[in-house]
Formats: sequence, C-alpha cells, structure tokens
Amino acid sequence: MSFSSNVKAELCREQISRKCCAAAECYGVLLYANTFSSREIRVVTGNPEFSARLPRLLKKAFGFTFDEVSEGEGRRVFIVNDAAKIAEIFTAYGYDAATLVSHHINLGVLEDECCRTAFVRGAFLAGGSVTDPAKRYHLELVTDHKSVARESYSLLGEMGLAPKESSRSGNYIIYFKQSEAIEDFLTALGAPISAMEIMSEKVEKDMRNAINRKVNCDSANADKIVSAAQAQLAAIRLLDKRVGLVNLPEKLRDTALLRVSNPEASMKELAQLAMPPVTKSCLNHRMRKLLNYKEE
Repeated sequence: MSFSSNVKAELCREQISRKCCAAAECYGVLLYANTFSSREIRVVTGNPEFSARLPRLLKKAFGFTFDEVSEGEGRRVFIVNDAAKIAEIFTAYGYDAATLVSHHINLGVLEDECCRTAFVRGAFLAGGSVTDPAKRYHLELVTDHKSVARESYSLLGEMGLAPKESSRSGNYIIYFKQSEAIEDFLTALGAPISAMEIMSEKVEKDMRNAINRKVNCDSANADKIVSAAQAQLAAIRLLDKRVGLVNLPEKLRDTALLRVSNPEASMKELAQLAMPPVTKSCLNHRMRKLLNYKEE
C-alpha cells in the first residue's frame, strides 16, 4: 500500500460516534467527491478502508444507504440517485436543489470544532492525497468547486493551518509543502501515527544529509592533502636533484625526508611523526622554508 493509502486507512479507524460529525464528514466527502448534483451523488474510491466506512457514514448521518454500489478495476463506486434521498441531503446542508448554481460550504453545519475536523477528514478521504515522505513532502485536497476550495482554504486557516492554493486541469487545489504543516494537518484529523512516520523520515533524511556533507567534506579535505603533498614532493625531488638533501640545514632535511617517507600524511600527522614531535604550525613553517629554499 502507498503512504497515502495508509494515511486514509488510519483516518478511517476514527470512530463515527456523533451524528453531527458523521454529517460533517459526509459533507466533506460530497464536496470533494466525483459528483454532487441534484440528480446524482457519486463517490469513487480505491481505498478499501474508505469503502467500508462510507456506507456506515451515510447511515449514521441520514439513516439510509447508497442506491448502487459497483466494483471494477480496483475501485468501488457508490451512487445515490433516489430523488427523495438527494433532496434530504441537500436540505441538511442548507441547499435548494432547484436553484443551486454552485456549491459553497455552509459553515452553519460546521459550528463545532469536532465537526470542522470531521469535514476536513471527509474532504481528504474523498479528494486528498499525500506523497511518500521518503520522496518529498506534498499533501493536497482537490475539488472541481472553486468556491469550495476558497472556503476550505479559509476554514483551514481558522484551524491554525496555513495551506497554499493552486489549480490544475480545471480543478482547484489546496496543498501543503512543508513537513511540519503536513504533520499538523494529519495529527489534527486523527492520523498521529502517519504524522510520526513523516517526522521519523525527516530525522533520517537530516542524518543522511549530515553524513553526506561530512563525507563530501572529508573527501574534499583528502583531495587538498594529496594535492599539497604532491606539490611538496615535487619540490623536494627538485631540491634533491639541484642541491642534494644532504646539503640542506638539518631541520629542513629532516622535514623533507619525513614527507618523502609519508607521502599521504596530512601536515598534522607529519607533525606527530617528527622526532621529536612538533606542532603543525612549526612543521608548516619548516615546509614553507623548504619550498622557499627551492625557489632560492
């Protein structure tokens, strides 16, 4: 199962205890479903947990069931086409089926905080998705009702969440791109385990990035050490050819022989290998004198 499916499965474990919350969750489902008109209500889902929850949700909210339920290609389609049932649903949400032009969110149905949360949960179950946090952070709600998207945006803001808005292929999208915002959204809706998975994945990503940065830094430092050592060895070979290492002052001769014996060592390591050991600063000073001696 995908991460998005797991999130929806966790949300579907939320108990349907109050009728008002069941109606609010149904409201979110319908406004983000495939069809919500005066002639037909159609909800299509490929999530088995949501498929099992939908009939119970409708029964709790309105006391009746779907008129048709069909299955094919890994998806289930739930349909209400009975005119009396649709009229009852429209009335419950303050709509007039005969005059309705476009859908809006009737905030009078969502006065309680629990009902607002239930509404957003229904919207996500029907029209939402969230990307696997191992790949990237993205959660979105998609509806073809422009006013519903705008009013959902405001509703989420009142709940302390800060989404962004966009549009795609005639649909209107509310989305989150920050991991912390997605964690807050899922926790508020009743999916704390999924929120924790995002947190854990973020920690792992940060650790991997820190390790990669250290490896890259170490690699760069190693390249610098090798490059510097090669330049020093080239200078020492030239000195030996022109002057002869035996003719150098004692400390410079010892420094040159130390480098020749340890071609891959860093200056810090060379300083510790000197007899007697010296500081890195001291060895750097001797090496500069050695290179200057070559120039002279």
